[in-house]
Amino acid sequence: MSHAPSRVRSGSGTPVEAAAAPGVQHRPGGPEGAAGGGALVTGASSGIGAAVARRLAAEGGWRMVLNGRDRARLDEVARGTSAVAYPADLCGPGAGRRLAEFALESVGRVDLLVAGAGVGWAGAFSSMPGAAIDEVFDVNVLATVHLVRQLLPHMVRQGGGRVVIIGSLAGTVGVRDEAVYSAAKAALGAFADAVRYELRGTGVGISHVVPGVVDTPFFDRRGVPYRRSRPKPVPAGRVADAVWEAVVKGRDEVYVPGWTRVPGRVRGAAPGLYRRLAARFG
Repeated sequence: MSHAPSRVRSGSGTPVEAAAAPGVQHRPGGPEGAAGGGALVTGASSGIGAAVARRLAAEGGWRMVLNGRDRARLDEVARGTSAVAYPADLCGPGAGRRLAEFALESVGRVDLLVAGAGVGWAGAFSSMPGAAIDEVFDVNVLATVHLVRQLLPHMVRQGGGRVVIIGSLAGTVGVRDEAVYSAAKAALGAFADAVRYELRGTGVGISHVVPGVVDTPFFDRRGVPYRRSRPKPVPAGRVADAVWEAVVKGRDEVYVPGWTRVPGRVRGAAPGLYRRLAARFG
């Protein structure tokens, strides 16, 4: 909240430069987005990524590649969505390049990338193992950044596309006992903003979808269950709906649920007040 098929060719390590293949010529992010195209979803073994894959399949027209680390679960999601599965951990040198090459080889062109792979860790920062710090940043930030770097030149050349990055409310306001996870998700939000400015006029968009608490296996996998009374967890399908809204309407940022954007606005307008409230109630 991702072991590579042998048919993937090795390359130079530079961003994928494959020519855009014939096919659908729409640009995800406008009304034409509903027509489908080539899509790559990471973190698709379960949770938000799996829900996004199912939503795209339900909309029709999408040729999908799904990535995740749990091979059995990923295969199950892929079978249910007529997608191609690419089970692999995206951390490590060249992992993003290999996935990008595989996606282009499998579906011809990538019109949509939904970067949903992520891991968390909860507990006091002073007790957090160094390996856990590395993993949170490797999976949430570096794997996403490297994969986006590989596919953006392809999207720009074909004149359209959309990248959707799954963030977290923790990255907007910071959450006690989730210091590194909050920092990693904050990095993704800043990355999305900065790249968006660079993409102006290219026909390629980047969306930041910011969920609050989502009812997924994320909390079980991090080893600490969700115990707060508020905000209440929302279904993963609701986040998938927000991703679809971002694609179809070309939204830069979508909060799920919508009211969760309020804490960030309070923090920005009155940081002192927000910190006092967070110290008391957070």
